[in-house]
Amino acid sequence: MPSVTEILEMMDYGAAPVSDRPAQDWLKAHSPLGHFIGGAFTEAANGQALPYPATGKELAQVAEGSADDVTRAVASARAAAPGWAALPPHERAEHLTKLAALLRKRQEVLAQLATRESGRAIHTTTATDVPEAIAQFTHFAHRAELLDETFPGRAPHGIVGIILPVQRAFVTLAAKVAPALAAGNTLVLKPAAEAPLTALAFAAICAEAGLPAGVINVVTGGAELDQTLAEAEIEMLSFTGPTEAGRALRIATAGSGKALALALGGRPPHLIFADADLDAAVEGVVTALESSPRLLVAEAVLERFTQKLTRRLETLRIGDPLDKGTDLGITVPPSHLAEIRARIAQGVEAGAELVQPNLSVHLPKNGQFCRPGLLLHVFPANPCFDAETLGPTTTLTSFRTPAEAVELANNSRFGRAAAVWSENITLATDIAAQIETGTVWINSSDLSAPGAPQEGLRESGVSQAGLAAYLAPSTVPALPEPPAVMIPESVLGESDVAKAVAQAEKAGGWSQKTGADRAQVLRAFSAELAVQQARIAERLQSLGHDPQEAAQAIRLAYRCAAHAETGADEALRPAPKTLALAQSLPWGVLGVACPVTQPLLGFAALVLPALAMGNRVVAISAPSLAQILPDLAQMLTKAGVPGGVLSLVNGPRDTWVQTLARHDGVAALWYAGNAEGAALAERQSAGNLKATWCPTERDWSAQPLSETLAQARQSKTIWLPYGA
Repeated sequence: MPSVTEILEMMDYGAAPVSDRPAQDWLKAHSPLGHFIGGAFTEAANGQALPYPATGKELAQVAEGSADDVTRAVASARAAAPGWAALPPHERAEHLTKLAALLRKRQEVLAQLATRESGRAIHTTTATDVPEAIAQFTHFAHRAELLDETFPGRAPHGIVGIILPVQRAFVTLAAKVAPALAAGNTLVLKPAAEAPLTALAFAAICAEAGLPAGVINVVTGGAELDQTLAEAEIEMLSFTGPTEAGRALRIATAGSGKALALALGGRPPHLIFADADLDAAVEGVVTALESSPRLLVAEAVLERFTQKLTRRLETLRIGDPLDKGTDLGITVPPSHLAEIRARIAQGVEAGAELVQPNLSVHLPKNGQFCRPGLLLHVFPANPCFDAETLGPTTTLTSFRTPAEAVELANNSRFGRAAAVWSENITLATDIAAQIETGTVWINSSDLSAPGAPQEGLRESGVSQAGLAAYLAPSTVPALPEPPAVMIPESVLGESDVAKAVAQAEKAGGWSQKTGADRAQVLRAFSAELAVQQARIAERLQSLGHDPQEAAQAIRLAYRCAAHAETGADEALRPAPKTLALAQSLPWGVLGVACPVTQPLLGFAALVLPALAMGNRVVAISAPSLAQILPDLAQMLTKAGVPGGVLSLVNGPRDTWVQTLARHDGVAALWYAGNAEGAALAERQSAGNLKATWCPTERDWSAQPLSETLAQARQSKTIWLPYGA
């Protein structure tokens, strides 16, 4: 045993175990754990042992669900849906407020269960995860109060299936469940097989809080139930997890009409510049270690930063997650651990150098612990550079110039989050604007707050943010579209679509213009269209279409010009001395397959809002618009639309849309044909997980412009702490 003098010199500290008696009592009272359906727990049929990942000892017996269990849970949610949706928003807000109060009362047991099921350190689940989750319910209770004002005429989807991940399961649950309940949906939750405890405890607390039976249902079991839930009679599916699993769900739901929200993988790049506070950057990296960040470090400080980070890793306490002194629990399923080790071995074989600290506390022999590490000299060709999962191992790559740093950060198929470390605020904000991720933290890491969008870009996610995601689009009168006609692309020869995409990729300046500049161009186009109104109306009538489409298109064009200038950015203050700028950004290159039934109005209702939000558009127009296309092209040029910003392609829509779906240069795809073509567009887009919107067979004179504008943009949040 060390002396007092030696302890003062080491500044070390001993074990500080937390009693998890509340969690043990809860498990004892509810084990074996069945599903939660219709407001009560079922019998735990086909119980499977749930191990504590830190020791391997059994925590509880948990039911292994089946397709029949999913069907019963969906039926329970269906029975409760009309009553819950019919409640005035104020009453749903009251339910959420009461639920938040009861969760606050039960937060000790929730934190302990979260640590037990995931191995996440108790100080993190107690001080961060559970309070953050409870804040979601308070926030969306307030949003529910204003639902009729912010989303007039919108209704809930109905039944929402929610599939949860292993890590931060309760935080993810709250971020999805709170807005879904506020919007008026009923839910079927499917937690990860390794982490069902917080979801089941939450369901029990919902019943205690007086939520109507069937509003919340939980079915436990393996990953095979994810597909079962996706194919069930639900209206929306929300998934957080690995990219390949999300891709499979995208294919499973294609053409079903289900709304789909995917929050997928990606490792956040941390860009550390020469003038950064290196100590703060090191702590930010350690905070984000479980997400396996990609470190991009300026050569001028590469050696100093590497030394500081290596020393900091040496001081980490990794071990019993229920010890207050444990910094990182870092436990993973055995199969995942083997995958992490194999991937790191590939990186080392490709030339990287693995540095792993001699931990101050030995890892328990029976736990599923993953030793943290640092992979040095990782270049873009290394398989570890953009690997989706490396556990608590971070990679380090050097850069010389800010431009090179941005290029390395964006050299990824993912776009979840990033961090910029620099004391030069001008440089930091300039770099943050160029990084292609849904969230950017400046001189900070892993910040989040209710109401601040956390969307992923590219293959990190496909969804809208917040309450809007859990509300169905407005009901629009139907207009039938002709059946899909497929022509083999080999017969058609070289694709005009591919050429148009290449032109659009070169026209990035349109996306950088101010809203006022785009508004001026669109207003000029509107004026040109008005001058030609009579001739265009006569041409439409001769083709068998409603001549009123000309006047409707002109009014729509003027409205789009007005919306281009107003914008939709929002500055939030989620914490003291912290700003979060929620920006609305264009997708980039947007593919649009226009309707046939209303050729001019459908074209205007889709293409003009997309241009107003800063997108470059490749539009497959209706065949009957071919006689008007030269006039439209001339008017666009005269109005000042730069070349490549809008390409009008005339040809077989349902064939060319497949080219748009598969093209990696197209960031998002809209299809306004029929259900058969929509299913094809969604399936073909699963390969690169591009965002899709399929407003099929509708009367475009009744389509709310606000909903089209919302589909024409994506969200990016920049976090900016300030002050001393």
